[in-house]
Amino acid sequence: MTLDAFLALLVYAFVTSITPGPNNFMLLASGVNFGFAKTIPHMLGISIGFLVLLLAVGFGLGAALTAFPVLHTALKIAGGVYLLYLAWKIAMSRSLSSKGETKARPMRFIDAAAFQWVNPKAWVMAITAMAVYAVPEHPFLSVALVSIAFTVVNLPSVSVWAGFGTALRGFLSDPVRLKWFNIAMGVLLAATLWPMLR
Repeated sequence: MTLDAFLALLVYAFVTSITPGPNNFMLLASGVNFGFAKTIPHMLGISIGFLVLLLAVGFGLGAALTAFPVLHTALKIAGGVYLLYLAWKIAMSRSLSSKGETKARPMRFIDAAAFQWVNPKAWVMAITAMAVYAVPEHPFLSVALVSIAFTVVNLPSVSVWAGFGTALRGFLSDPVRLKWFNIAMGVLLAATLWPMLR
């Protein structure tokens, strides 16, 4: 991979990681509802889960989904149902977490990592990155470089969304504002399914 191609890959990784999507909407809501520190496992789960997904796609899973369209359809349906479930949970959340509160909790590392496997945007990002930037003549090296590029860019990018949510905590400490914010986040998260349905 040439230096120009690697720089283009970094730009692609940044743009796709920082733009709105299921992960970033959930991180924004988590930052508001739980604060930055409690959202760190969620952020790490996204980055590590996406890294594993990238490696799997780069080393053949993308080709398997192309060869077996029914598997791809099943994955889309499972992802859509889970995304709607998460959207509902966010929309129905009504209070900021406090130290004594145990009912609501941020997404755990393992949940966030597993979510990447049913996240439509993550699949599009991974398949596109490998199709465009992986070099067939050097498959292992190019898959590794694509994975490294995303790993370096992804965590800081998603952290911005959690940080922005945390900055809104004071403004959204009013229960009515928080209620409408969470409803809006739930609707936006559900709306990320639209490209998958077309």
